[in-house]
Amino acid sequence: MVPRAKTLQQLSEEHIAALIATAAVGGLSVWAARRHPGPWVVPVSRGLAILILVAYVTEQVANALRGTWTLGFNLPLQLTDAVTLVSILALWSPRPLLVELVYFWALTASLQAVLTPDLGQAFPSIFYFTYFTTHSGAIVAACLLVFGRRLLPRLWAVWRVYALTAAFAVLAEAGNLLTGGNYMFLQEKPSRASVLDLMGPWPWYILSAAALALAMFLTLEALARALRGSGTGW
Repeated sequence: MVPRAKTLQQLSEEHIAALIATAAVGGLSVWAARRHPGPWVVPVSRGLAILILVAYVTEQVANALRGTWTLGFNLPLQLTDAVTLVSILALWSPRPLLVELVYFWALTASLQAVLTPDLGQAFPSIFYFTYFTTHSGAIVAACLLVFGRRLLPRLWAVWRVYALTAAFAVLAEAGNLLTGGNYMFLQEKPSRASVLDLMGPWPWYILSAAALALAMFLTLEALARALRGSGTGW
């Protein structure tokens, strides 16, 4: 029998430590890439991609070995799963669309997941490390690629990414209907506290979340526009 794991409490010591590590590594990656640009950036970016990939695969294997892997929970149909996989590709080969997806998704969905983790495992569980390596890793990837390496989103990127987000939500809902899952929390809110608690009952919180996502995307677009105005970018 698998022993009952201690649930990660938001703003616990373990959670705060993960937040500090995320901010520190993200800030350091930006500082290093901007102050000391050079060939070293490519192997470091690819090393981060490998680390995120190893953490993601490890989590899938660990769930399979524990007998807790299910079609309704472990398919890559959460938006944070998508950005994890896209960040691996973007870090390895930073094509414009991949970077744009990482920028808008990681600094909204992954950031929300790190700030209010929906994780039933606390330190020193392997799932604590895989969760924050994949989610925080995507945030670091966005910071490194956009603010460090200055690979800024192109014009109209916000609308491309928003359309792809809507399309991914349709795919996630199809997965929900086929598996009985709750991907992207389209069927019900997460059991632990999240910003969705402020957005009313189902299905209204889905519309509110879509409006909030657009507002956050537009804020990120305004930041990218300001950086483009400084003469950096593709």
